[in-house]
Amino acid sequence: MMADCFANPPYVVRDQIELPPGYTLAWSGQYEFMERVKERLKIFVPLTLAIIFLLYYFTFRSVAETLILMLGVPLSLVGGLWFLALLNYNMSIAVWVGLIALAGVAAETSAMMLSYLDEACKRRKALGQLKSLPDLLETVQQGALERIRPMAMAGLANILGLIPVMWATGVGADVMKRLAAPMIGGVGSAMLLTLFVIPAIYVIWRWHKEIKFLADNT
Repeated sequence: MMADCFANPPYVVRDQIELPPGYTLAWSGQYEFMERVKERLKIFVPLTLAIIFLLYYFTFRSVAETLILMLGVPLSLVGGLWFLALLNYNMSIAVWVGLIALAGVAAETSAMMLSYLDEACKRRKALGQLKSLPDLLETVQQGALERIRPMAMAGLANILGLIPVMWATGVGADVMKRLAAPMIGGVGSAMLLTLFVIPAIYVIWRWHKEIKFLADNT
C-alpha cells in the first residue's frame, strides 16, 4: 500500500488489526522515504527563504522593503497550489523542488517591481514633486506601468519554456511535470498579484515613512 506523500501514518490499519504478541507493524517503501524527506524539508525550506531574505536585504538595505518583496512568495504559491490541485498532483519531492524554485522567481519578480518604484520615487523627489499623497499615487502608478513589459517578458519566458514539459512523455516525464507545474501556475499568479498588491503596499509604506511627514509640515 502506498500512502499519499506527506499524509498521516495509516492509523486505521494499526487500530483495526490485532497483531500477535512479538509482532510489529511498520510502513516502508515510498512512504518511509517521503517521511525522511519531510524532515529534511523542515530545515531546507526555511533556510532557502532566509537566504533569499538576506540577499535582498543587502540589496535594498531596508527591512521593510525586503518584507514587501517577500510578499511575492506567498502570492506566487497561491497560483502554484491551485494549478497542482487542478492537475490532481500530490505533494512529492519534485513538487517541493518546483515550489522552492518558484520562491526564488517570485522574489525576483517582486524585486524588479520595487526597483522600478524606488527609481520612480527617486526621480520625482529630485524634482521636488513628491510632497503629497496624490503625488505618491501618480509616481507609483507610473513606476508600475513601466514594470508591465519587463514583467510580462520574464514571466512568459518562464511559462512558455516549461509548457512543453507538460506534454512530455516517456521515462522521467511524470517527475518533470510535477516540477514544472508549480512554476507555471505560480509565475502566472505572481505576475498578476505583484502588479496590483505590491504597489498598493508600497504606497502605504512610503506614505507613512516619508511623505506624510512632509505633507503635515507644509
